[in-house]
Amino acid sequence: MGVNKVILVGNVGRDPEYRQTSSGTGITKFSLATSDRRFKDQDGNPRTEWHNIVAWGRQAEFCRDYIKKGTQLFIEGTIRYDNYEKDGVKKYFTEIHVREIEFVGSRQSGGGSGGYEDRGQQSSGPGPADQGPPQGGFDNDANEPPF
Repeated sequence: MGVNKVILVGNVGRDPEYRQTSSGTGITKFSLATSDRRFKDQDGNPRTEWHNIVAWGRQAEFCRDYIKKGTQLFIEGTIRYDNYEKDGVKKYFTEIHVREIEFVGSRQSGGGSGGYEDRGQQSSGPGPADQGPPQGGFDNDANEPPF
């Protein structure tokens, strides 16, 4: 038995990028910053980690329509590791694939109540948890992740 579950609370680092795969499945990607006040950098600021977030299908549309840079979010998902080759050099990257996403914080910070969880039976088709990314991953002519 194995468990692959990630929970993050942080701020969106840039406006989400929405695209569609060749089969028409929506995909939204954006970065999320989390800070750990227990660990400080040399200037005394909290250590910040950046996470590459990926949402599929109806969640991708939700992210495209409602999330913007600075929005504070709660994200539950799975961690995925992948690689690609560029100029003969193998590059590695990590992504968090969204299962549940919710706004947190005040409305002034872009948050508020609400969110989107793909529970399968509530959607009109298979969701990210049921379907996953299409075979072959994200369509990208440059053959590299958009982050």
